[in-house]
Amino acid sequence: MTRTASIPATVADDETNAPRVGARGWAALVVLMLPVLLVSVDNTVLSFALPEISIALAPSGAEQLWIIDVYPLVLAGLLVTMGTLGDRFGRRRMLLIGATGFAAVSVLAAFAPTAALLITARALLGFFGAMLMPSTLSLLRSIFRNRDQRRLAIAVWAAGFSAGSALGPIVGGFLLEHFAWGSVFLVAVPVLIPLLICAPLLVPESRDPKPGRIDPISILLSMAAMIPVVYAIKSLATEGPSPAAAGWAVLGTLMGVLFVRRQLRADIPMLDMALFRRGSFSGAILVNLLSVVALVGFLYFVSQHLQLVLGLTPMVAGFALVPGMAAMIVAGLAVVPISRRVAPSVLVPSALVFSVAGYLLVAFTSAEHGVAPLVIAFVVLGIGIGAAETVSNELILSSAPAEKAGAASAVSETAYELGAVLGTAILGGIITAFYRGALALPDGLPAEAARAARETLAGAYTAAHGLPGKMGDDLWDAAAAAFGSGVMVTSLIGAGLVILAGAIAGVTLRKTPSH
Repeated sequence: MTRTASIPATVADDETNAPRVGARGWAALVVLMLPVLLVSVDNTVLSFALPEISIALAPSGAEQLWIIDVYPLVLAGLLVTMGTLGDRFGRRRMLLIGATGFAAVSVLAAFAPTAALLITARALLGFFGAMLMPSTLSLLRSIFRNRDQRRLAIAVWAAGFSAGSALGPIVGGFLLEHFAWGSVFLVAVPVLIPLLICAPLLVPESRDPKPGRIDPISILLSMAAMIPVVYAIKSLATEGPSPAAAGWAVLGTLMGVLFVRRQLRADIPMLDMALFRRGSFSGAILVNLLSVVALVGFLYFVSQHLQLVLGLTPMVAGFALVPGMAAMIVAGLAVVPISRRVAPSVLVPSALVFSVAGYLLVAFTSAEHGVAPLVIAFVVLGIGIGAAETVSNELILSSAPAEKAGAASAVSETAYELGAVLGTAILGGIITAFYRGALALPDGLPAEAARAARETLAGAYTAAHGLPGKMGDDLWDAAAAAFGSGVMVTSLIGAGLVILAGAIAGVTLRKTPSH
């Protein structure tokens, strides 16, 4: 039977005058900020801990990328499934299960003795993390039925994510200077314990009153579509074109087609494909995806540049990025009253102009200018992304019926996590490729030091500091120069992705009015 129903164009039209929540609703928002803070702190902390992890566990270049990427990869593969299960079994219940598992596995990750075991722990964190993020956003949809209040709540949600990203480098820097790298994973425990205590008291349970049956085939198809495609992109970015990468891409695409066909034919699909026919939904998803690619890619190479090339400690490097994170928070909150008067098709592209300017500033600034240009560039980039993502997240939730909030939130989070994977794989892979291509090793270098230097910048750093006198200095100078050569090209590509996001917003959101 072919599904012909579609999402009404007036899903959000009658929400402006919906009942407003009181103090209990805002207290629930505070509780829901805890997992948001955790995930954002975890992402930023890991980027800043990567040099320490690379030195301690000596991962290969591929393992170094997998340490970062396996978490969002597993997350991306499971988000739609977990969001749909939350709609069926209860979003608060999924949140609590995810929080318990995330805290337990964080302890295991903290004491991983090898890169392989750390990658395994990160994969498990992705499994439980997939239960957390769709639940927080979908619960906001069910708690804040009044659109004006919900717009503010989503701005606070996004600001919490930015605040966690700002707090992460500072907390992580302090921990890395005083404790082993594993301490950065232990921050999950004190954050999640209050959530487990307060959520049952303050956050109301919500679910789809008429859930469809569980469809194991759709669950498997959704995972079989996401994981091979992301793996193919990673392989392409790190190893170049290959038959294996092409095969994975074809397999993922085929599974994606089968997933879509199954949803279109189902009476009650796991994911209602009619959502994607609305420009306000599909356009906002693409804006989120490309914005996150640009943001995560920026953080990937800037965190290494600040610590390894410019020689900052992890804590000082963290403080250097705080102004940019603060700009994201302020922009996300400031855009709320503006969004009531300016159409999204104008507001989102206008905001992203700032992000393009930030990337261009990095592209045409040399390392000799020090820290200041990077700080300014991240402030400008943060203004654009903070404003654009507040608007796009609100459009995603408003485009879907309340009973399907979990599935809609899961799609939004899938775009975010896929963007995180692509940001590291594409921009991280490009800068790694340029680094390896431009690296001119000094004569007489020991074979082991040469191998380590060719793998990663952190490997070159470790090798250079293990060599005597001039040879070590020459190796490090060559590695720093090679890394810097990739920054301009990578930044220009990042700017191009943001321009593409702005163009998509201008086209797909042109029929979406301000409210």
